Amino acid sequence: MTDIVSEQQRSYIMSRVSSKDTKPEMLVRSFLHRSGFRFRIHAKNLPGRPDLVLTKHQAVVFVHGCFWHRHAGCAKATMPATRVNFWREKFERNVSRDLRNQAELQDLGWRVIVLWECEIATIAAREDRLVRLTSEISGDQTLSK
Repeated sequence: MTDIVSEQQRSYIMSRVSSKDTKPEMLVRSFLHRSGFRFRIHAKNLPGRPDLVLTKHQAVVFVHGCFWHRHAGCAKATMPATRVNFWREKFERNVSRDLRNQAELQDLGWRVIVLWECEIATIAAREDRLVRLTSEISGDQTLSK
């Protein structure tokens, strides 16, 4: 299958995809701030530059896009129809890097929380997931599962 746009146009489109300050990330940040949590964003001194760093709680939060980070079983984690080998290798590198960064953070004593884009895509799911997120950050394991 061939792409419906030129290689240059596809490159331009992909270059416009934001890696930080995404809509899901902004929703999470807004909710947590309203809930009284204070955090740093994109800490350059930590592996993987976590989206949110809650030092008081020794927790970091990654807000992962299902497509780029390959959320298992998610409908948004599709494989592009063209250049399949390129994309497979790219996605494998992304997942491997995510796991390595999470392990390094845990070794440094951080609790790592991954929140998937699809978990907050609808208003109904969003409220429940964000409430559970506050429990996970606070370390209340009884509410986080």
